[in-house]
Order: sequence, then structure tokens, then C-alpha cells
Amino acid sequence: MEITKRRSNQWRGVLSIPLLFCAFLCTRPARCQQPTAGEDLEFRGNGGEIDITVHDGSGQPLSTPATVELYREGTPYDQKSTSKGRVSFIVHPLGEFSVTVEAAGYKLAQKDVSLPHPAKTEVDIRLERDTASNFTIGDAGTPILAPKAKEALDRGTQALRDDNLEVAEKELEHAMKLAPSNPDILYAQGVLDLKRRDWLKAQSVLEKAAQIEPNRARTLSALGMALCNGKKYEEALAPLEKSLQLDATSGWETHYALAQAYYHLERYDEALKTSQQAQAESNGQAPQVDLLVAQAFTAVGRFKDSAQVLREIIKMHPGVPEAATAQRFLQRLTADGKIPRD
Repeated sequence: MEITKRRSNQWRGVLSIPLLFCAFLCTRPARCQQPTAGEDLEFRGNGGEIDITVHDGSGQPLSTPATVELYREGTPYDQKSTSKGRVSFIVHPLGEFSVTVEAAGYKLAQKDVSLPHPAKTEVDIRLERDTASNFTIGDAGTPILAPKAKEALDRGTQALRDDNLEVAEKELEHAMKLAPSNPDILYAQGVLDLKRRDWLKAQSVLEKAAQIEPNRARTLSALGMALCNGKKYEEALAPLEKSLQLDATSGWETHYALAQAYYHLERYDEALKTSQQAQAESNGQAPQVDLLVAQAFTAVGRFKDSAQVLREIIKMHPGVPEAATAQRFLQRLTADGKIPRD
């Protein structure tokens, strides 16, 4: 089969599970999208809008995300997470509603809302601290685990480092019961899901993590990897790029995932540059990275450079699957006249 500059499905590998995940901690809930400005007061038919502001004990808008559930006449209607203490629901049809709010370190709050006519109504809900919860809120709004939950998380983390996934699952499940909204636990669960190649579950958990801590490089990196492994390359770009902006030294796996996304989106120049960064950071220990570099070289028409990388893979990593793949690609380059025969 001809290897062209633009496409070569045979060269597109599946992302391997990143090694860096064995040193982690972080996460929280992501929900439906907020209404856009164009939706404000746009009540189709006999609908309406419920704007909710969640306050902490001091009366200020809650700085950490809270899960808000809306019920209509006792039946679940919608669920979202707050942003800077606020969230809005467009409702149709009208009726009697109730709102419940749940946030880490606070007691569950509930309030009834009546919306008999098309209108916009504002609801204020103040949360009370839950002194019996399994963690407290730090100065920066980051949940701090109580001893039992932290011990379970630490055991789960160590099990992940040891690749003992059964023990990790057991310990993280226990930690999750003690502190279901703790970002460190959610991050660890996302890593477990990645190791088990459950991309959708990993994406869901890590999206919650990213909503709680939107500027945590490792969380964004893990989320981007979950999306990339799930072939959601366009969606993977933002978290991966932001992760590297926050921490350019986060590890070769992040550059590798981003290069994969660029390559599948046919942004080959960027794929080459980023894969070469991953290659430099991996110190020759990741043949899958070298193979991607060769792919990118071929995609931009640098066939001799591609052949050189392929030969290095065969020489330095004999017996691994990437070496066999490199041998086939090298033969194709030769057969297609892209490089001279040896």
C-alpha cells in the first residue's frame, strides 16, 4: 500500500497507557452546558428560566463547584454544576420544582421553586458546613482528606504504582465512599480507568476532576489522553495543550498524546515537532514515540529522515512489536521508491 504525505492508517498507533500516572493526586463533577447569552430569557412556548446562586456560610458565592439537581414535581429534570456559585436551567414546561445542592464539605441543601408563568426567577441557596464530613476545605478551596480517606487513597495509589489493579479498585472504592467529591480520589480513579483502557469512564471521571481543578496540569493531561485514546482527537487538543502550558516538563507522555492528536487531525508539522519533543524526553525508551516521529517525517515528505528513525527502532528495540512494524514500514518506503534500496 502506498505511503502518502497525507494519510497512512497503518502508521497510526493506539496510545499506550502513560507511565507517568504512577505519581499522582487530584478531581470533581462536570455537567451539562450553561445556557448561552443568546438563550437568556428565550423561553420557547410556555417555558421559563431558573437562575440559582449558591452561597457559602459567609454569604459569598461558593468558590468551589457544587452539584445542583433540579426536580419537577418529584421527578429528576436536570443536573448541572455551578461556576463561581451560579447555574441556570431553562425549563419547559412550567410547574412546581425543587432544587437540591450538594458540595464537598457542606450539608445537602434543598429549596422549592414555583414557576406557574413564563418568567425568569432567581433562587438563592446558602450552604452550611458539614462538620461530620470526611474532609475540610483548605484556604484555597481544595478539599483536604480526613485520615481514613487519605489512608485508603494512599493504599490505592501505591497499588496503581505496582500495577495491582484489583487492590487499587478496592481501595479507591472505599476512599470514594468516604469522600466522593475529593479531587485526588477522582484523579486516581481516572488513572485506574486509563490503565484498564476504559476510555469513556476515564473521560467522565477526569472531566469532573478538571472542573474542580481546571489549572491542574496532570488532570488535564490525563483527560487529554483519555479523549485521544477514545479517538476524540479534536476534543483532546485543549486539555493537552493547556497541560503543557501549565507544566512543560510534565513528561513525554503528554507530548506524545498531543502529537498523536495533531497527526490524526492532519496537522503534520505540529505532529512532527511535538513528537520530537516527546522523543527527546523519553530518552529512547519509548519505541512507540520513535514510530510516531517516523510517521510524521513521512507525512511531511522527509522520507530519508523517516527511514533513519525506523532503522534505529529496529536496532535499539529488537523483538518489540514496534520493531516489526518499523521493518514493514521501511520495506514499504523502499518498495514505493521513497528511499533507495540498501
